[in-house]
Amino acid sequence: MDASLQQWNSERYARTGRFVSDLGVDALALLAPQPEEYVLDLGCGDGALTEKLAKAGCRVLAVDSSIDQIRAAQARGLDTRMIDAAQLDFDNEFDAVFSNAALHWVKDSDAAIKGIFRALKPGGRFVAEFGGDGNIAEVRAAIATVLERRDIDAARLMPWFFPTKEEYRQSLEHHGFHVEVVELFDRPTPIPGPLSDWLEIFAHPFLIAIDAAVRSDTVQEICQVLSDSLQDAEGTWVVDYVRLRVRASKPA
Repeated sequence: MDASLQQWNSERYARTGRFVSDLGVDALALLAPQPEEYVLDLGCGDGALTEKLAKAGCRVLAVDSSIDQIRAAQARGLDTRMIDAAQLDFDNEFDAVFSNAALHWVKDSDAAIKGIFRALKPGGRFVAEFGGDGNIAEVRAAIATVLERRDIDAARLMPWFFPTKEEYRQSLEHHGFHVEVVELFDRPTPIPGPLSDWLEIFAHPFLIAIDAAVRSDTVQEICQVLSDSLQDAEGTWVVDYVRLRVRASKPA
């Protein structure tokens, strides 16, 4: 099983996962988009950040592997294409490639980096932020514990790629990039609503392996395991995010 089994509901994502694009503004600032640049937004989701690029005067192509998210981005009036990040087919087209909270879903990272490099014009830049080494470690451990009780191997279902900064730097350099920024940092993130909603959106590849009759109980059991460590005194859930942020350029 892999991340291709992840399913996105754009309306639910907008309600429960809006913090993802809200927290992408620092990566957008690192990109420093300029008017008239042609930018590829890789893993655009529902287009919330793509819209900011367009308002900055950029010409933007928004791509995502989810048809539901693409439709949501289209509803914002954006130029979109449904494409897998590991199968980019562009050649020297973009001044910049931007990606927020998407590349940890791409397990064939080398294919993605190779495609990004090829997509950029000489001198073009790549800016991304996504889950890095240690991301949601407590959540992953709780999922593994609860699924093991049901004789399910969570490692076999792992949909994510969370590299160290050294690993990702080496991959970028191997494919020809000049790396300017690579940083790994903790970002404990309060989420709206219950953790069960977060799990049902972001941990879907694990949950579909559980019999539907006991899936809800399993989700609640995972939440119970995590309540002492990730839920504060007011009842707010704070997920243990760790982010990797990079800026790299293609030699001119």
